[in-house]
Amino acid sequence: MSLFDSNPLSHAFADSDPQRPLADRMRPVTLDDYAGQEHILGPGKPLRSQIERDQLTSIILWGPPGVGKTTLAHIIARMTKSEFLPFSAVLSGIKEIKAVMVDAERLRKLGRRTIVFIDEIHRFNKAQQDAFLPYVERGDIILIGATTENPSFEINAALLSRSRVYMLRALTTEEIVDLLRGALPLLKTTASDEMLEKIAAASNGDVRSAYNTLEVAAAGSPGGVIEEAALTDALGRKVLLYDKTGEEHYNLISALHKSVRSSDPDAALYWLARMLEAGEDRMYIARRVVRMAVEDVGLADPRALEQCIAMQQAVHFLGMPEGDLALAQAVIYLAASPKSDAAYRALGDVTREVREGRAEPVPMQLRNASTSSMKAWGYGEGYQHAHEFEGAVNDMQCLPDSLAGRRWYHPTERGVEKRIKDRLDELRARRNP
Repeated sequence: MSLFDSNPLSHAFADSDPQRPLADRMRPVTLDDYAGQEHILGPGKPLRSQIERDQLTSIILWGPPGVGKTTLAHIIARMTKSEFLPFSAVLSGIKEIKAVMVDAERLRKLGRRTIVFIDEIHRFNKAQQDAFLPYVERGDIILIGATTENPSFEINAALLSRSRVYMLRALTTEEIVDLLRGALPLLKTTASDEMLEKIAAASNGDVRSAYNTLEVAAAGSPGGVIEEAALTDALGRKVLLYDKTGEEHYNLISALHKSVRSSDPDAALYWLARMLEAGEDRMYIARRVVRMAVEDVGLADPRALEQCIAMQQAVHFLGMPEGDLALAQAVIYLAASPKSDAAYRALGDVTREVREGRAEPVPMQLRNASTSSMKAWGYGEGYQHAHEFEGAVNDMQCLPDSLAGRRWYHPTERGVEKRIKDRLDELRARRNP
């Protein structure tokens, strides 16, 4: 049997065969039937133009699960009249790749174009990805890779430079509801719009998940109308899109941090809840919240750090779910606190000075004269003990001569830091009357 299916979409036409999963029966076979992705597949948009003009090059389809990456690859193969070879990055190795490429090269010489579709291409290691390069460069194959991970991190630079990346978005609730409504006749059942909206909302943009839920709910409702109890059982608990080692992990913590920085406690709580519900490591969140306290609140409210260290101890001591409340409390406190990154910027600026400037010697007045010889050499000469001066304020220079008068810390006038600014202004006025 040939590795190449002469009718690559023979299994992909929507029909009423009850033995096949609903998601498979509902697969669209034309771009006009394909839902969503108007930003790349609408009239005149880049990918649609490539397909319709039959000018397709190797592409990477990047998007969350269940948005139609595999279906789109099938449609492309059908519209461009190409041989279609699906590959699983989980199951295939270099040996299998090379064997199939021999057939692809032979078919090219016979004037037949081959599309190699690699599902989860990010799971291929560097050597496996490199194995495709010569065949892509010679035009033996058109490579279509599908990935849920950011291609910039997961695809080899050489392969990425020879491919065009198209980002697919999660389907909207409205788009999924329309698709579910169209699937009801196949299941010989009916459902209210409210029920369809519940299914769509729970799917998180994953239409395959939505179809599966609808099918289970229909099977539990033999009367031809989907029942509330059957839908509740089918939905179970919403599974949130989250990968603790993938991009969504960083996207959500970034959203939490920036919501806190923007003094929006409601948004901060939302992103926190998303991470908690997805099962994120509580101590990871706690560490990041402590960082927010020192980076974005700083000395505008010195108690913020105290609150966050107390939160970290509470999370460690209580565990979950009780410790989650401590996280929420800390996030609300930080979001409502006055903000200052003056200390953060000051450390960055002075660190840059240290790295780029000359390593000046410590002034003699700041050195300890540990031996009589060191005292004779001038160590400690000119030192002014602050407590011997009025208000414990002296006028001794503590920076090297070349840096005298430099300032890196510029306090804001927000929160407690305004008092710090006033105090520093007072100290400078007393030293330089």
